[in-house]
Amino acid sequence: MKKITIIICTLLITILCKTAIAQDQAAMKAWQDYMTPGDVHKMIATSNGTWNEEVTTWMAPGQPPTKSTATAENTMIMGGRYQQTKHTGTFNGMPFEGMSLLGYDNAKKVFMSTWIDNMGTGVMNLEGKWDPATKSINFTGVAVDPTTGKDMNVKETFTIVDNNSQKLEMYVVNDGKESKTMEILLKRK
Repeated sequence: MKKITIIICTLLITILCKTAIAQDQAAMKAWQDYMTPGDVHKMIATSNGTWNEEVTTWMAPGQPPTKSTATAENTMIMGGRYQQTKHTGTFNGMPFEGMSLLGYDNAKKVFMSTWIDNMGTGVMNLEGKWDPATKSINFTGVAVDPTTGKDMNVKETFTIVDNNSQKLEMYVVNDGKESKTMEILLKRK
């Protein structure tokens, strides 16, 4: 009986060790897949370089737009995992600086975008999916409404027109209604 108990305990320990090793290997593979830039990151990197921007802004629905120009500089950072974009230009006669980070989360299978600029003190966070039919990423997220101090829903559509042309459209969403607030036409320098 004692010998059978030892054999059973040895078998159980062996099975548990093999299970733990398999779980560790699966966890390691998941982390490796999560941290390794892939084809989507290579696609993002094709936008690296300097871009001229024609910016059209609508301050309120039905109001005439304001036009300005800016420059964007795209650079992959963190080993090709994220694209940092620095925008410089003018807005309403004032110097404008903005910065965004664009990434693709391998685990969630979504694009992520953050935005900050010198016209505010908040951070806009967006997530979106790639639409191969329109060559666009349709982002949704939140930004602060400075008039209320509360979050408002925003939508952004980023379209790759061709290798040297892109379009970015931004909307605010109030009571389920979208209002276009900005359009940026980008041309590679």
